[in-house]
Amino acid sequence: MTYPIHRVDTQNTLSDDDLMAIIDDFIAQKAKTAKRILILPPDITRFYSKAGFITAYLYQQLKDQAEMFFLPALGTHEPMSDKEIDAMFGTQIPKELFLPHFWRTDVVKLGEISAQRISELSDNKLSCSMEIAVNKLLLDKKWDLIISVGQIVPHEVIGMANYTKNVLVGAGGEDTIHKSHFLGAVYGMERIMGRTYTPVRQALNEGFDQYLRHLPIEFILTVLGKKNGKLALQGVFCGNQNDTYEEACQLSQQLNLILLDKPIKKAIVFLEPAEFKTTWLGNKAIYRTRMAMADDGELIILAPGLYRFGEDIEIDQLIRKYGYKTTDEILTAVDENAELKNNLSAAAHLIHGTTDNRFNVTYCPDDGVSKEEIESVNYQYCHYKEMLKRYPIEKMENGWNTLEDGEEVFYVSNPALGLWTTKEKFNNQ
Repeated sequence: MTYPIHRVDTQNTLSDDDLMAIIDDFIAQKAKTAKRILILPPDITRFYSKAGFITAYLYQQLKDQAEMFFLPALGTHEPMSDKEIDAMFGTQIPKELFLPHFWRTDVVKLGEISAQRISELSDNKLSCSMEIAVNKLLLDKKWDLIISVGQIVPHEVIGMANYTKNVLVGAGGEDTIHKSHFLGAVYGMERIMGRTYTPVRQALNEGFDQYLRHLPIEFILTVLGKKNGKLALQGVFCGNQNDTYEEACQLSQQLNLILLDKPIKKAIVFLEPAEFKTTWLGNKAIYRTRMAMADDGELIILAPGLYRFGEDIEIDQLIRKYGYKTTDEILTAVDENAELKNNLSAAAHLIHGTTDNRFNVTYCPDDGVSKEEIESVNYQYCHYKEMLKRYPIEKMENGWNTLEDGEEVFYVSNPALGLWTTKEKFNNQ
């Protein structure tokens, strides 16, 4: 194969053997002489991305020729535990090779996107500069190769996940994370989700091009979709230019964008407990279905692993204090409260998590979060086990289901793997 490597198979899908052959080709073209390699994989929240398999295979193939380290692209998430590392990457990579990213302390500012440019990108809704900063490890001149591994999938903040986001947000700093998230929120999530180019993507790409293109960064991007009822790898894209990202987006939009003929009156969304432990992540159930929800509809979120609101303790406290109120209320709170103004990613998250009173959300944790806590942030509550009695998900299939009593519900087994909207709403955005 020539480089970049763009391999797609939606008919038969790509097996692990196919994937290993693709990575072997990548190694032959880009890593054959590398002696020092840094890999940026996702964390456990992208467990189903095949990035863990790719990362482990890269290590096995390159460990005898190169010094290797791994910097999971955590963003604001907590560092991975040993148990999560084993689940994601297997047990063969020594734990000491995994380096934590601390988004508040480990970064170096390289430059900024001007306030004028941010104003242009946001339709004059936001006027502030945005720093471009990354973990200081990326700037160490010893690296012969930096490999960013991740999945392209519709995303609520940037439109389509990964590519330059994995570097500038996943291994980025406080200002970049806060302002990129807030830029997306004020511009409008429903104008962003599922789009290849958005104001947030443009800002990050421009920052990457201006300040990071000199680094030896290559991207390995996966695209997965359902095949015969199971999640399957259908595309792998290796490269370091926009065309690699764009082609991966085209495939993801084909596989992960679900256009419905009618809005959903009642949706049931399950959050895998090992993956979704907070509303910071679990609100993907809201982000990814909101454009499909009918006015006055109900979204039921089954969240057995939920134990708090924010991945970060400081953000958790802000969520508890301000709650998921309407967009206008959160924007007013930002203007009036310095603690929220200084933590714009939290403000953006609160905007993303509101329904603006258009439909209702019922959160259903097990025993990790109480009724009082759920209701204090303005969601409705039901215990997970009680809701399962009414909606036994083991009897449901993804998509439309008609229950024995005649009620029609729409079931989603993992909101991270798609974006649901109506044909009318998506085409009119």
